Amino acid sequence: MSCLKGGFSVSGAGEAIFKNRAQWSFRVCSSIGTLQFKESNLNHFWRKALDVSDRKSTSNLTINAPANYEPIKAQPSVCIGKAQRWWEKSLQPNMLEINSAQELVDCLLIAGERLVILDFYSPGCGGCKALHPKICQLAEMNTDSIFLQVNFEQHKIMCRTLHVHVLPFFRFYRGADGRMCSFSCTNATIKKFKDALAKHGTDRCSLGPAQGLNESELLALASNGLISKSLLPNPTENDNLESLVLDETGAPFVLAWK
Repeated sequence: MSCLKGGFSVSGAGEAIFKNRAQWSFRVCSSIGTLQFKESNLNHFWRKALDVSDRKSTSNLTINAPANYEPIKAQPSVCIGKAQRWWEKSLQPNMLEINSAQELVDCLLIAGERLVILDFYSPGCGGCKALHPKICQLAEMNTDSIFLQVNFEQHKIMCRTLHVHVLPFFRFYRGADGRMCSFSCTNATIKKFKDALAKHGTDRCSLGPAQGLNESELLALASNGLISKSLLPNPTENDNLESLVLDETGAPFVLAWK
């Protein structure tokens, strides 16, 4: 419940329905500025909704009316705009956000012969932000390839387990060949990414099922409890996984942003 100056009371914020036909001037103030209506005929607002969208908090929303007004009850509802974050912009249908290590393993295994590109990024990485539009363009041009985005800030243990030390960072996987290459690049060195895409993105067929992550990577992820031990090639022979558990902050680790 928010209290508005001038005797109004509202539940929520943003949308007001006026139920009085009187003529008076008022203004709606919020963090986005002031909306002022002078000598407005409220017949125009009779049982209609007035939307006030604000990306910030609506706690400072006020409605000021002349002293001789008649109290009017408003029934607002929250209407808050949300800015799209840079890593969510221009995404293509073949670009997927990874939500867990298990999902990463599954995506690599079910990709078959399709080229899979892991894109490790961080919301606070300037190089990642600058490179993102070009990666989206390349994804649009290579619809047969799968681009998997991995947010370092949300999956620090997984990224460290996979030895990701520099951002932005990319890994290419395909079929039974598993990992094809891995490297870091920026806007200035985007040619490195294009060359890898041209080399490994060609149509071909490899013998055997998709390999995905190698055995040591799967073992490290399982030791940290990020994936099921049943995914290991020989789960019965791996009884000492506890000795491989990595401390999230204990191991020396330097993350460099380009």
